Amino acid sequence: MSEDPKYRRVLLKLSGEALMGQRDYGLDPDMVGRICDEVAAVHGMGVQVCLVIGAGNIFRGMSEAGKGIERTSADYMGMLATVMNALAVQSVLESKGVDTRVLSAIPMQTVCEPYIRRRAVRHMEKGRVVIFAAGTGNPFFTTDTAAALRAVEMGCDALLKGTQVDGVYDSDPKTNPKAVRFDSLKYQDVLARDLKVMDTSAIALARDNRVPILVFSIHNPGEFSKVIKGEGRFTLVH
Repeated sequence: MSEDPKYRRVLLKLSGEALMGQRDYGLDPDMVGRICDEVAAVHGMGVQVCLVIGAGNIFRGMSEAGKGIERTSADYMGMLATVMNALAVQSVLESKGVDTRVLSAIPMQTVCEPYIRRRAVRHMEKGRVVIFAAGTGNPFFTTDTAAALRAVEMGCDALLKGTQVDGVYDSDPKTNPKAVRFDSLKYQDVLARDLKVMDTSAIALARDNRVPILVFSIHNPGEFSKVIKGEGRFTLVH
């Protein structure tokens, strides 16, 4: 088994739901702790790590917009919820001895640093884990798009998406037992077949800047470390 990481600088995209564990809402401390253990292990391999975390465990902009909250306001509320998740993960990572910084696309100096690209790169060069909060800072863009954007801006070798399943399937494997899993896909295949890897603007950004996307299950302990070494179960979009 290879001990050398295949990637030197990566962005890990996590959904807010990944932090819920078995709960219906909010944060599950055990789940947050386990995910932070995974990040700490990869960081300990000498890999520069940054994260983008969604907010589906606290607030869903799109679905709330359908309940009478104007879409732009709903999206900003979702962005603020990502800051809450980022601060929680920062706190747990630092309790495990990992230096961490939260940089927000919406400035709020009292709780975290504003997003400045050069500052973020410098933090990573100094061995800190950087968590990007508040999406792109603009409504109508998902945290998937924010993840692709930050991965490109940081010059990441790969964008890793930690999901509920162990790769990309042609349909939902939780509802369709005959769903077909892909080991590798081209960006164009994902767009043409409308496979739900990430939204189209995120895929297009990654494609135009040649950032490979690796989709794996965040629920398999140790999987993040394996994927960083080019092992384990994942789907490569390239």
